Amino acid sequence: MSKRRAIRLILFADTHLGFDYPVRPRIERRRRGDDFFANHGLVLAHARAVSADLVVHGGDLFFRSKVPQKIVDLVYESLFEFSKTGIDLFIVPGNHERSQLPESLLFSLPNVHLFDEPRTLVVEAGGARIGLSGFAFEQRDIGGRFSELVDRTGWRDAAADIRLLCLHQAVDGARVGPVNFTFRRGPDVVDRRQIPPDFAAVLCGHIHRQQILRDRSGSGRTPPVIYPGSTERTSFAEKDETKGFYEILFEEDDAGLFTMKPEFVPLPARPMVDLVLDSTVTVEHLATHLAEKIASFPADAVVRVKSDGPLDSAIAAAMTAAFLRGVFPSTMNIQVSAALFGREGRWKKR
Repeated sequence: MSKRRAIRLILFADTHLGFDYPVRPRIERRRRGDDFFANHGLVLAHARAVSADLVVHGGDLFFRSKVPQKIVDLVYESLFEFSKTGIDLFIVPGNHERSQLPESLLFSLPNVHLFDEPRTLVVEAGGARIGLSGFAFEQRDIGGRFSELVDRTGWRDAAADIRLLCLHQAVDGARVGPVNFTFRRGPDVVDRRQIPPDFAAVLCGHIHRQQILRDRSGSGRTPPVIYPGSTERTSFAEKDETKGFYEILFEEDDAGLFTMKPEFVPLPARPMVDLVLDSTVTVEHLATHLAEKIASFPADAVVRVKSDGPLDSAIAAAMTAAFLRGVFPSTMNIQVSAALFGREGRWKKR
């Protein structure tokens, strides 16, 4: 009896590399950018350690479309070093990149593949042919154009033992945020009913919470949609979420069919903590009040300063970046809301 075939795939997404990573920092302090690069490296190291056959990045490799060249060089250097393993790497451009990655000779390497336009690529691994189809993030009416874009990949013309669809989109049923907002069908959302049943799974980025959307009908005709989530917490909306990636094993059964076993692998994520200021605190006791609050926080916490009510205007004048750096340990990151001093405002990093 011939040996059963098996394929090991690593899926990660939404690394947002370059986030809070200034090229020329004016002040030496801890930055969150190092956390994002560290987890990116841990995923690639894991892929090497388990001798993965394929690695898929589901999009938002970078934190925005216009990235300083130093960031581009750091990211592409890491991928170039990984390419030396010979493991096939597939990347879907995401919305933060405006569906297009910076040009590089990296993408001329035979084992680095980019879904910059609808296409299907077939690679051999573990004795099987794996067909990966995909396209870059589509902002314009993905709900109405999804089937057209999938057809344009040419997936039907590619002979494959396992078919996978690689996307960076919101799919109906995906949930996000502390209140479990659920995406419903519409112009900005993929209707799961339109996903061809020939695909074994949809490997997807864009949603930062780890989850697998399974067939709700019970017919088994709708492929599972696998979101690995972001590799680090990008906002306080994700402060209670575990971050990581998926290791997916495809194993051949006695009938020659492949079963899929996804396993979520957690990554270290910085703890996020709210510091609620007492509205009765005075300027004279502000430093002491903050120090008492943070004494019980994890040493590497990302701290959001809030208030349980209106604050004295003198507090606003006192709470400068220099003041906060003098109170908080250098191992922490601090965010202060302008809403502390009025009804409207944006969060400001200190």
